[in-house]
Amino acid sequence: MNFASDNVSPFCPEILEALTKDASVNAPAYGGDALSQQLDAAFSELFDKEVAVIPVATGTAANCISLSALVSPYGGVVCHHEAHINEDESTGVAFFTGGAKLLPMDGPAAKLEADGLDGFVSGLVDRGVHSVSPECVAITQATELGAVYTVDDVKAIGEVCRKHDLRLFMDGARFANAMAHLKCHPADVTWKAGVDALSFGATKNGAIAVDAIVLFDTSLKPRIEQARKRSGHLHSKHRYLATQLLAYIKDDVWLKNAAHANAAAQALADVLIKQGASLTHAAEGNELFVKMSPDLAGKLRDAGLMFHGWPSLGADVYRFVAAWNADIVQITKLNTTLG
Repeated sequence: MNFASDNVSPFCPEILEALTKDASVNAPAYGGDALSQQLDAAFSELFDKEVAVIPVATGTAANCISLSALVSPYGGVVCHHEAHINEDESTGVAFFTGGAKLLPMDGPAAKLEADGLDGFVSGLVDRGVHSVSPECVAITQATELGAVYTVDDVKAIGEVCRKHDLRLFMDGARFANAMAHLKCHPADVTWKAGVDALSFGATKNGAIAVDAIVLFDTSLKPRIEQARKRSGHLHSKHRYLATQLLAYIKDDVWLKNAAHANAAAQALADVLIKQGASLTHAAEGNELFVKMSPDLAGKLRDAGLMFHGWPSLGADVYRFVAAWNADIVQITKLNTTLG
């Protein structure tokens, strides 16, 4: 069983069916096709607000192209030090924004907290042209350590952003897993809470290769489209990105897949705890961060489980990620296998 990442999972049958259906016809290129023209309306219905949707093939592109419209080349982006944009996207933010600097700070389980954020921003020393002033705050939903921002959490951060005249961006690579946990309307934890732009993840949760930039401030669309083209992320056969996204949100496939992944993670957590492990913090999405002995880690690997160590949390901490297609029945049988 592969718990190394949810990126290892295949694409889900609903997306395969949609692609197969749309694979045999010609259509205008670069987003001029009928399917691409449906994206704004479909996502506007999902979020209960007029939005603009710009598909790209990777989460890095979704994050960094979004930020390029929210921050100037000489501005700063406040984020958690564990944030994907800080730890796992090389110098992508600086590259796409033309030089913007990340301003990392701390917080529990990779979450920013409103009071801490307010203090961090207020404490930055303004040295004029010699320093970098924050222009945007970036949060990750769910976080890189599997924690979920509640509606109140995001609202409080949104209020801090308004106080300091900052934009608010949400990296939603695992947005579906967060929503499956929260069970609220997606509007409540995004634009109603002050989010200006969202990278709406699909690749980790059943798509082939597509994430969507969702703009709640639709005036940003021309700038985002220019940045996408300039960076080489405008696909000629754009319709196949649109096909994936439309199939992903139709009949709540995105939430069904995420709920299954979350349930699989919880089932695995139950097994690991029975085997003597402990969670470093509550599991709220599809990621587990588990403290366990080297003996148990070896026993699990001998049983065929794949997972990674997570040394930033300690030498005896490991990460397990359950995907949309995880076999919960097989997971529950692990206690018998492990003895």
